[in-house]
Amino acid sequence: MDNYAVVILAGVVAGFLSRLLTLRSDYRHYPAFPHGYFTHLSLGFIAACLGAVAIPAIAKPDYVAVTFLVLAAQQFREIRNMERETMTKLEETKLVKRGADYIEGIARVFEARNYLAIFTALITSGVAHLFGWQYSLAAGIICIYLSMRLMRGAYIGDIAEVVDATVHFEGSLLMVDDVVIMNVGLPETREKILKEGIGVLIKPKNDDARLTLHNPGQRMAIIHDVVSILGTKVDINETELVPLARKHIDKGYLAFFILPNEPDREILKQVIKNVPLIETAQGTALKSFYGRKAAD
Repeated sequence: MDNYAVVILAGVVAGFLSRLLTLRSDYRHYPAFPHGYFTHLSLGFIAACLGAVAIPAIAKPDYVAVTFLVLAAQQFREIRNMERETMTKLEETKLVKRGADYIEGIARVFEARNYLAIFTALITSGVAHLFGWQYSLAAGIICIYLSMRLMRGAYIGDIAEVVDATVHFEGSLLMVDDVVIMNVGLPETREKILKEGIGVLIKPKNDDARLTLHNPGQRMAIIHDVVSILGTKVDINETELVPLARKHIDKGYLAFFILPNEPDREILKQVIKNVPLIETAQGTALKSFYGRKAAD
């Protein structure tokens, strides 16, 4: 087999495996259908091919072919728009919405994973060209491992503690410990909430975490992921049963309330800890000059 063919094949295989292994379908329900898998795997294969041919094109030399990487970068930007539009349309039929920030975060991740496929294919084909296909196997494994690590991201459990809390009423005000959630007028609804409702507190570990939890988009992400696992008894126009996350305005922590279909408090806490941090919501005030001064 021609040396260039071996180099390209090694890059394509490594790049495609990188995209395959970073394609997730979990309780966030996206992608959740065969056409979604096919679309993203096809784009991953194209990304791997583009990355794999770059080194042989330079070695040939055929510098014009390298410009396809620039064109590919522009095209993969459209992936973010495609995912954003798809999930925004799906929002119209959801009782508990993801929120615009969560959708934007997911769309960015899908775009980035194709760039990682290009990077993996590029490095693997480069190693195959310089040192032989035997070494490209190790390079591909390392690149795939790094891709999966880079895609992990951060979670609520990294910045906050999730602790048990008591659901109770003060008059008609629904409370989770000392945080007011909402006003519940009907006595029958209050009785149902006391019997079946669950509440927890989400306590930030520092001021950056407090700013992150303050963001409405991050709160919507928490609610969406919990509902995806535990379900909710809310129905159309049943506003008194809607799961909510409210902030203690003085102390900064969140109180979370839900009336779940599966009333498992321990699972609830684990799900909240595994909610991904949204990039646009992450607070970084303590890293700034004035943030450090204020912390001192």
